[in-house]
Amino acid sequence: MIQLTVNIMGQSYTLACKEGEQATLQQAVAYLDEKMCAIRDTGKIKGNDRIAVMAALGIAAELLSTQPGDGLFAGLTVAEWKQSITAMHEVLDDALAPQEKLF
Repeated sequence: MIQLTVNIMGQSYTLACKEGEQATLQQAVAYLDEKMCAIRDTGKIKGNDRIAVMAALGIAAELLSTQPGDGLFAGLTVAEWKQSITAMHEVLDDALAPQEKLF
């Protein structure tokens, strides 16, 4: 396993991934960061946990509406889809973990 330090909405996270999956994880992080920052910047939603959930819902909707050969997951095999989704799941878990300590 390789550890990468990434930033999501200005907060640093250390994430682990398998050898050779760094680029996919970094791409997922960049995509998530873009979505979360866009939601935060609207000023309508407060709290990182709520922003993360809204971003996750938006990404899930994009995924479900994407036809094979279109969009973010164009040309990926089923295994690559699973890998991308797993990487996104790990990023979301890591982003939400600090919020759990607040409750």
